[in-house]
Amino acid sequence: MNYTLFDSAVRRQLLPFTHTRPAADIRCGILTMRERWELLLQQATSSLCPDYMQAVYAAPAEGAVTLIDGSLFATPGLAQAVQRLQEGEKLVAGAHLLAAKFPAGTAVSFTNLAEKAAPLPAVPFGEQVDGLQRTWDIFMKNEQAIKADFALLTANRSSQPLPSFVTAINPGNIFIEAGAVLGPCIINASKGPVYIGADAEIMEGCLLRGPIAMGAHSVLKMGAKVYGATTIGEGCKVGGEVSNTVFFANSNKGHDGFLGNAVIGEWCNLGADTNCSNLKNNYDIVKVWDEDRQQLVSTGLQFCGLMMGDHSKSGINTMFNTGTVVGVSANVFGSSFPEKFIPSFSWGAAGDTAVYAFDKAMETAGRMMERRGKQLSAAEQNMYRHLFDRQA
Repeated sequence: MNYTLFDSAVRRQLLPFTHTRPAADIRCGILTMRERWELLLQQATSSLCPDYMQAVYAAPAEGAVTLIDGSLFATPGLAQAVQRLQEGEKLVAGAHLLAAKFPAGTAVSFTNLAEKAAPLPAVPFGEQVDGLQRTWDIFMKNEQAIKADFALLTANRSSQPLPSFVTAINPGNIFIEAGAVLGPCIINASKGPVYIGADAEIMEGCLLRGPIAMGAHSVLKMGAKVYGATTIGEGCKVGGEVSNTVFFANSNKGHDGFLGNAVIGEWCNLGADTNCSNLKNNYDIVKVWDEDRQQLVSTGLQFCGLMMGDHSKSGINTMFNTGTVVGVSANVFGSSFPEKFIPSFSWGAAGDTAVYAFDKAMETAGRMMERRGKQLSAAEQNMYRHLFDRQA
C-alpha cells in the first residue's frame, strides 16, 4: 500500500514553517510528524502538497493510495484504523477528514482532495485525535510528544550506560543512543524523559531538566541551561539558556542569550547574545502575526516567544520582542527591537529594512549547508524562488 501524507487547510495557519515543508515534516517531540507515521505504519510515505514545493518532496506513487492528514499526531490506534480502511472509504472524526483510501487511477491532487473525498462512505474514528493547528502548538504540545516518542523509541531497548561523572536524577528516564558523548553535566529526568540521539554531544557544565530530546549529531555547548520541554533537532548546536523550544534541524544558537517558548526552523543562526522575550511586561496575552489572514491574532498564551522560518539569521545582540514572527531567509540585525513580523527575504534593522537579494540569500544558504556537507538542490532553489517572487 502507498501511504501519502497530505497538507490540509491547516497549513496556512502553520506559516512560516509550511512555506518550505509540508506540515508532516514539522518536528514536534523527538520525531517529525512524518517520522512518527512511518514508524507506526512501518513504511515510507510520500507527500501531497502545494505545487511549488512538490518537486522537493516525494509525490504519490502510482496505484492505490491511502492519503493521511500529515498534521495529525500518529498513534497506534489511529495507524491501525488507517490500515483497516477499504478502497473507497474515508476515516473521519466528525467533519475532519483523517484519511481516505483511493483505488488506482483516481486523479487526486492537492487542490481537489476534498472534492474527491466528499462522496466516499465515512468510517468514524472513536478515539481522540490530536494535531498541529497553530504554530504555537509546536512548543505547547512538545512535552506530550516527547513522552510519547520516548516510549515508542525505547521500548524493549537498552540505553548506552551513563558515564560515572554525569550527575543523573531518575536515570531510568534517560536514554542514550550509540555514539553519543557526554561530558560532566547534570541531567534531571524527574519531570520528564531525556533522549540523547546517536552521536549527539553534551559538553561539560550543561544543566538539563527534562523532558528534553536531542537529535542525532546535535550539540549542547559548554554551560548550556536547558529546560523542558525542549527539542534540539538533528545537527543543531545550542548554548545559553533555552526553555520549551523546538529546533527543527541544523540550526545554531551557539552562544549566551535566552530563548523560550519558541520554534526555530532549519538552517537558522542566532548570533551571540541574541535574546528573545517570551513574556510581556504587563503579563498580557501574546498576539502574533498571522501571515495568511494578514493580521495579529491572539495565541491565548501568556508565554510565547520567537517563531523563525528556515534559513533566517540574527546578528549579534539582536533583541526579539514577545511573539515575533520571522519569515524565510531573513537577515535581522540592529540595536533596537525589530518589528514583530519580519517578512521573508528581509535584510536589515528595525525601521530600515530592505529586500534580501535572492542570489545573495541563496549564496548564504549554500555556505551554511556546505558546513554540514549538504547543498541546495535545484528543486529547493526553485521553491525559494517562488517564495521570493511572491514576496516581492
